[in-house]
Amino acid sequence: MKIDKNSIVDIIIKEVLTTIGAESDNININSDSIIYGDNSPLDSLALVSLIVAVEQSMEDEFGITITIADERAMSLDNSPFRSVGSLADYIEDLLEEELNG
Repeated sequence: MKIDKNSIVDIIIKEVLTTIGAESDNININSDSIIYGDNSPLDSLALVSLIVAVEQSMEDEFGITITIADERAMSLDNSPFRSVGSLADYIEDLLEEELNG
């Protein structure tokens, strides 16, 4: 199975919009959009909801169970939760690791 990063980005964007309760016409979210930190639309509770939703969507889309918020993610110098793109990069790595065992 080939992991498609665009699919990962699309899933994250969809889940961000759902989490913040926004219609896609009302707000522009792209791979550069901040999802946690300064000027973020999410507080810490919303971030947890987003992570759970994204994990479930990744399992639904790719058939692979991953844990996004783990010790590895928390210990990185640059948080994978800062933007849609950084989270997509991190998830892509997790999915590839699971596929390649």
